[in-house]
Amino acid sequence: MDVCAGEAPQYALPLVVRVERAAPPARTDALECAARAVLFFLTDPRAVDGEWTAAVRGWEADRIRKVVRRARGAAWRRALALPGITVARRTAEIRVYPPVLLDEWPPDLARLQVSGTELEDPLPPGEIPAGTPVLWLNPELAMTAGKAMAQAGHAAQLAWWWLEPRDRSEWKANDFHLAVRTAAPEPWARLVASGLPVVRDRGFTEVAPGSCTVVADVPALRRGRSAAGG
Repeated sequence: MDVCAGEAPQYALPLVVRVERAAPPARTDALECAARAVLFFLTDPRAVDGEWTAAVRGWEADRIRKVVRRARGAAWRRALALPGITVARRTAEIRVYPPVLLDEWPPDLARLQVSGTELEDPLPPGEIPAGTPVLWLNPELAMTAGKAMAQAGHAAQLAWWWLEPRDRSEWKANDFHLAVRTAAPEPWARLVASGLPVVRDRGFTEVAPGSCTVVADVPALRRGRSAAGG
């Protein structure tokens, strides 16, 4: 999801996924890790009321754009030296950084590749425990892992914005446990029409403008809609 705000400076939230040649992460692990990394970033004191706050406000005032790059070996070690947060999820490891202006990326991040982030699941993702927030991917869209990671991050952020403070606190206390899965076609149509947060892409890369990419199915949001008669 991208939200226009005139000619405001354009920021992006950088995420770097570690992709070692001999041990790449599983695709689902990387998607879930990216979504959780965004949530950990949004709740970090440096982002809420600290040294990163001004950049976060500029980023949120324009578009919540996210750019995923990949690194390994020495490039990953250089990426770790920059201010940010590292989040792990099973086989995946991601570092997220404060938002940067599109033409002012730190050199050690700017030289990392965006394209080619293709990952696979060696085994089918496991069953989803009851009550788990699920970010459902559009089954009709083909996205690279990097694109899907950014979209999962958007969906997690929208869900976070929609939640009541108590539900936010509970999710954070549970280390932002969530799952990312591809929906089946029929349930996907219902999810898009459900009133839950939907990411609609602006179409800069890979998919057509206006494409619905992810729906955030968070139990607390469903309860809120039911209580309101939705």
